[in-house]
Amino acid sequence: MNQTDTKSKSKTLYEEALQVLPGGISRNTIYRKPHPDYAARGEGCRVTDIDGVTRVDFANNMASLIHGHAHPQVVAAVTEQLSRGTAFTMATEAELRFAQHICSRNSGFEKIRFMNSGTEAVMAGIKAARAITGRPKIAKSEGAYHGTYDYAEVSQKSKPENWGSELNPTSVPVVEGTPQSALEDVVIIPFNDVPRTLEILDRHAKDLACVVIDPLPHRVGLIPASQEFMTAIRKWTTDNGALFLLDEVITFRMGFGGAQGWYDVQPDLTALGKIIGGGFPVGGLAGSDASMSCLDPTRDRLPFPFSGTFSANPITMTAGRVAMELFDEEAVGKLNQLGQYAREKIQSAIEVTGIQACVTGAGSMFRVHLKPQPPVEYRSAYQDKTEASQIAFLVNYLYDQGCMMINTCSAALSTALTHAEVDQMVETLQAGFVALQEKR
Repeated sequence: MNQTDTKSKSKTLYEEALQVLPGGISRNTIYRKPHPDYAARGEGCRVTDIDGVTRVDFANNMASLIHGHAHPQVVAAVTEQLSRGTAFTMATEAELRFAQHICSRNSGFEKIRFMNSGTEAVMAGIKAARAITGRPKIAKSEGAYHGTYDYAEVSQKSKPENWGSELNPTSVPVVEGTPQSALEDVVIIPFNDVPRTLEILDRHAKDLACVVIDPLPHRVGLIPASQEFMTAIRKWTTDNGALFLLDEVITFRMGFGGAQGWYDVQPDLTALGKIIGGGFPVGGLAGSDASMSCLDPTRDRLPFPFSGTFSANPITMTAGRVAMELFDEEAVGKLNQLGQYAREKIQSAIEVTGIQACVTGAGSMFRVHLKPQPPVEYRSAYQDKTEASQIAFLVNYLYDQGCMMINTCSAALSTALTHAEVDQMVETLQAGFVALQEKR
């Protein structure tokens, strides 16, 4: 049903929601003009809204559903746990078994602590680094998204008019009223630019607790970190007594032990989230025993006390364990192959239509840019108002034709998808390219 249909059930609900929710929503990523559609149910790779329209899901709740919706084995395990309770002021075996599984996937994960979101996981990693080093500052790549923590979110939306020079990037707030002191404790580095990054880091060497890196940062352009860049960060942090914090909240899907398996480096700490929750809220901080010991309450000195009411609740722990056991090495490989197939097909669609566009990504993710060449860092990935409007047109075109994408015209594939759905999406995208060219 067309969103402007006056009989739309979604429109009716949204009008009610405006009375009790700011803008009628609780997260901005779901907002659509003139109103968001409301989901009725999801099954596998498809979502049906309350007006009866079914769409193929390539967004998978912002990269968090690795098996799509309502996987039968996850549903069964969670249903069984529900009858026994959802949260306790006690430990559960579910937490232990899930921790054992996650740690078994990566030799660098000697210990793990669970929390409730990727934002919390990065926040905990930053706080752990400060507790270990006694230093206040962090460094992060310009444009990279690491959640909504004051320090982690700095410069994720910087613009040409405020981002400063390449050799001295400005720390730009996202939220109005962000304390200047928070901005001063965040050092901004250019992604994949080793010489400039090292020069900037050297200026703050005595004050840096950690360097935070996403190996495939979405907002930077969904381009992989180079081996040279990762090696340089690892060496610099080791030489200067700082920690290397890798944000794998999204990228853990890229390999059995995460995207860090692509590189010959091992971070001190890894932030996790998204897919490890099996469809429920989750975060995790994993790392070496030495790095994680700052969280250990059995020690005489506890530099970083950390708790959370719903951390490691048995519903999430059960769903996460089952989902990740299903996402074994064979499943990871097959999904990454499907991602490569999608990128190749999209590239063919670009060439057939002659549109000025490119596709980036790796593993089971991709992003379409309306640029002739793939970006190399945040500044070349930046979208002006014209490109942002054209990307929105493509995303809306795909949505109206039955394909749900992330709002940057990106996708995070699930194991419920097949070549048939990818072909459908690429065919629709190609038609969208044609429609966009006619519209210009």
